[in-house]
Amino acid sequence: MSAAAVEHPCEDEPELSLLEEANELAEQLPGRRVEIIGGVITVAPPPDGPHARALTKLMRPFIAAGLDDGGSEVLQGVGLWLPDGPEDFAIPDLALVDADLDEHRLENNCYDPAVFRLVLEVTSSNYRSDLRHKVAAYAEAKIPVYVILDRKHSRLHVLTEPVGGTYDRHEVYAPGQEAPLPESIGAAVSLDVAELVKAGRAKPSPPDA
Repeated sequence: MSAAAVEHPCEDEPELSLLEEANELAEQLPGRRVEIIGGVITVAPPPDGPHARALTKLMRPFIAAGLDDGGSEVLQGVGLWLPDGPEDFAIPDLALVDADLDEHRLENNCYDPAVFRLVLEVTSSNYRSDLRHKVAAYAEAKIPVYVILDRKHSRLHVLTEPVGGTYDRHEVYAPGQEAPLPESIGAAVSLDVAELVKAGRAKPSPPDA
């Protein structure tokens, strides 16, 4: 994950807050995901096709389990306000949230972490942020379940039981395994790791005719 900041060449210009800098960067870099994690502005690259394909595959088990109806919703790219800094926020790739999400909007189009049952990230070139910085950030926010599809290392992480800045349980699953999620999310959901890892890889080019 790269950190970025806005330079101010003119001394007389008013200093921007970190949140204002982040929003300014988001306007300057359409298609990139700008967040503030641990008091640092981070800029994620635009998602590629395999990232989007994996995310689609990940949504299906939640929807099939009925978690996109009734008391919960499955959403992409919704802002999560983080408690570990005065202006920190994240935008997870996928989130399972309570259906009354709209009643819990806080600042900067972000929502109270209390309504998030699960957050999920599909790694890109900034995979270290998902595997390190966001683990601490989501644990501090008491997100009950954090799932990471690690495309670089071809595995899936399921983190549960947040305590302070970490998770007490951290299960790692490889292709050929099913990754069960806690039924506390609202239904029984199991993720096929091989299918997800395959979806997250670029498709091989067809041989020349």
